[in-house]
Amino acid sequence: MVVIETKQLSYVYSEGTPFEKTAIDKIDLSIEKGEFVGVIGHTGSGKSTLIQHLNGLLKPTSGSVFVNGRDIWAEPSKIRKVRFEVGLVFQYPEYQLFEETVWKDIAFGPGNMGLSEGEIAERVGEAARFVGLDPSSMEKSPFELSGGQKRRVAIAGVLAMRPEVLILDEPTAGLDPMGRDQILGEIAGYHRATGSTILLVSHSMEDIARYAAKVMVINDAKLFDYGTVDEVFSRTGELSAMGLSTPQISDIFRRLYQMGYAVDPHVYTVGAAKNDLLRLIGKGAAADA
Repeated sequence: MVVIETKQLSYVYSEGTPFEKTAIDKIDLSIEKGEFVGVIGHTGSGKSTLIQHLNGLLKPTSGSVFVNGRDIWAEPSKIRKVRFEVGLVFQYPEYQLFEETVWKDIAFGPGNMGLSEGEIAERVGEAARFVGLDPSSMEKSPFELSGGQKRRVAIAGVLAMRPEVLILDEPTAGLDPMGRDQILGEIAGYHRATGSTILLVSHSMEDIARYAAKVMVINDAKLFDYGTVDEVFSRTGELSAMGLSTPQISDIFRRLYQMGYAVDPHVYTVGAAKNDLLRLIGKGAAADA
């Protein structure tokens, strides 16, 4: 079932002025319910403009956006409801924290949905658990927390609205490797537990390969490719030409394959590389026996 679809979607900044720039150009896209999609593209490619159309933060210059088959701009007065269905976590979302306590910050979105106090409390607790927030932090000011914990509070505020689609724009930017792995692991856990559709915008090809099942490539305002990780990352030459690259471990394994070693040329994560090497070692041991 298609949850998000765009038809000939285009957006032009400063239209009709000397500064006119086409940010996205006639993009046709269909995203199935429950998919985990990685979104990649060089800086200025148009990927951030695209995702801001998917929950109505930007209105198309031309073309349409559909959520569950409904044109989200058919009734502009109801566009606010779309943002409860399609949640967007901006880059550095902690800069948007403003409430007195962590609990109130997470509860802000559900409160705007007109839910009962009991339902709000249930959603706040659920979202806090998904992102690994300690219950003892709920009455603290969010500004007393570490950078990583602030990031969790901001993400929990979107999760508490239980969006059908969750879009995250570079959610680990500025975090250390441990913090990055924790945040991404929590997002993956949320995906497994809820079956929600996830769009993850990232510059890290390793992270995309590790967590996403499909990859969307935006290049010079157009949709260059949309397919499985294998399908997209196999186009290494074209990705490199547009300033992108496949994971380093992939380059190593493809080179080994070209040299005649019996490795899998379609390896994109360190974990998969480890398993493939163990497979080869196991074959060698069996042959020696």
